[in-house]
Amino acid sequence: MELIYALAIGIFCACGVWLVLRPRTFQVILGLALLSYATNLFIFAMGRLTLNRPPLIDPTAAFDASRYDDPIPQALVLTAIVIGFATTALFLVMLIASRGFTGTDHVDGVEKKE
Repeated sequence: MELIYALAIGIFCACGVWLVLRPRTFQVILGLALLSYATNLFIFAMGRLTLNRPPLIDPTAAFDASRYDDPIPQALVLTAIVIGFATTALFLVMLIASRGFTGTDHVDGVEKKE
């Protein structure tokens, strides 16, 4: 499971970097979103990848930290998702305004003639 998870993070990262280096603004925004998804997955993995373990402490059982998930990375990822969504919405509004002013969605504002 860890190998598949690490490959998913790597693929998100590689696709994000490739899109960030593209000349169009919308592709850059999608690349930044993919990079934030990869970062969120990485932070989530730092809380240990476990299956069928409760995130809360059972008061009737003896305390053993290895039996429980760490809730801090989960809370950080949830916060990062909300902030990333708001940032992406702001970037899209800026993209629409920039396209209205310049007439193109190229990062430098100049379309290359091929």
